Amino acid sequence: FERWQDALKWQRLEPYRKFARMIERHWDGIASYCHPNNKVSLGLVEGLNNKIRVLQRRAYGYRDEEYLKLKIIAAFLPPLPKYAENDPH
Repeated sequence: FERWQDALKWQRLEPYRKFARMIERHWDGIASYCHPNNKVSLGLVEGLNNKIRVLQRRAYGYRDEEYLKLKIIAAFLPPLPKYAENDPH
């Protein structure tokens, strides 16, 4: 990547330079993803993104961004135990 990026300095290909800058900004994440212990299923990621998009659609009109963040966090919490539903304390 670094050799390719260095070669771009002598060419006038702005879209490639822009792409190289974007890759450089995200290089740590790309490198950590390539490590075998850090693999995450893309299906899982897409599922999470979809759930967040649904929450955003439901939240249309909310004026408080912090409230939306709390709704997203609450959506991923495990369900309460059965006995907790009936006991108000």
